Amino acid sequence: MSITEKLKDIMMVSGPEYETGNRKAQVIAVCAQKGGVGKTTSTINLGTSLAYFHRRKVLVIDLDPQGHVEKSLGSIVTDGIEYTSLSQVLESKKGNVMDAVVKTELEGFDITPGDRALVQSESVLGSRIGKEFILSTALKTAKTHYDFILFDCSPSLGNLTLNALVAADHVLVPCEMSVLAFEGVSDLLETLREVTERLNQNLKVLGVLFTRVDGRNVTMNNLITENMKRFFSGKIFKTLITINTAINKAQLEGRPVFDYSPSCSGSLNYQALAAEVMSRLKSHLVAIDGDVGRRSRVG
Repeated sequence: MSITEKLKDIMMVSGPEYETGNRKAQVIAVCAQKGGVGKTTSTINLGTSLAYFHRRKVLVIDLDPQGHVEKSLGSIVTDGIEYTSLSQVLESKKGNVMDAVVKTELEGFDITPGDRALVQSESVLGSRIGKEFILSTALKTAKTHYDFILFDCSPSLGNLTLNALVAADHVLVPCEMSVLAFEGVSDLLETLREVTERLNQNLKVLGVLFTRVDGRNVTMNNLITENMKRFFSGKIFKTLITINTAINKAQLEGRPVFDYSPSCSGSLNYQALAAEVMSRLKSHLVAIDGDVGRRSRVG
């Protein structure tokens, strides 16, 4: 790399200076190796429910090059905001995720817009020293400005997903009620074990979330649930996301499902999921809220 190119790289990431906030985000990677299990749907509707019903400040980071987060929330994403693409942040020497953040019309809820260039970031990250910790480093400031940071991970277990698992405190695993879902969950479980052993000893499984559940298939649903408990003992969410056309219609309109159809089963399911997540992380949140209060009084 020439001196000119090096200077360009440095200047590209020299965005505004951000003050350290008084929050301490719980970072959740929504991760599934198998596509089509409602990963993005669960990420955005959990995130918006935490912001709207629990008044938490939430950031959703789209690590999937398909960019479905922005597409699914298009009607509430603020237009005309300048930002640095997430791929540029991750490929830069001193990238800061805050440069990639865009606010939405929902108070306390922000996202990083879709970025197809993340496809190239997979290979770029592979050549970097400490490649597994790049996202974690870029996330340091953002963690002080949000209560929750959710990663919508790519379906592949590549460098971007690995970075998400290293940066995360918890993993949420969406899973369909199907026999084929076992294969993807089994592979993901092995990856989580390796990450925990080698890179992030604090990583915990927050829970397995069953999605697109057809209540008519009682026998099959019970069989799959019992078998899944062998992999994730005590980690199965009580909340089930049932099949509901309003969820897909809401995404087509670019709105959270509770905004599109407040009383539909999809809306109620994701509100219940948000409440269950809050309950599971209660001890963490109580400690954080107390710390924030003390800092505010000191300030």
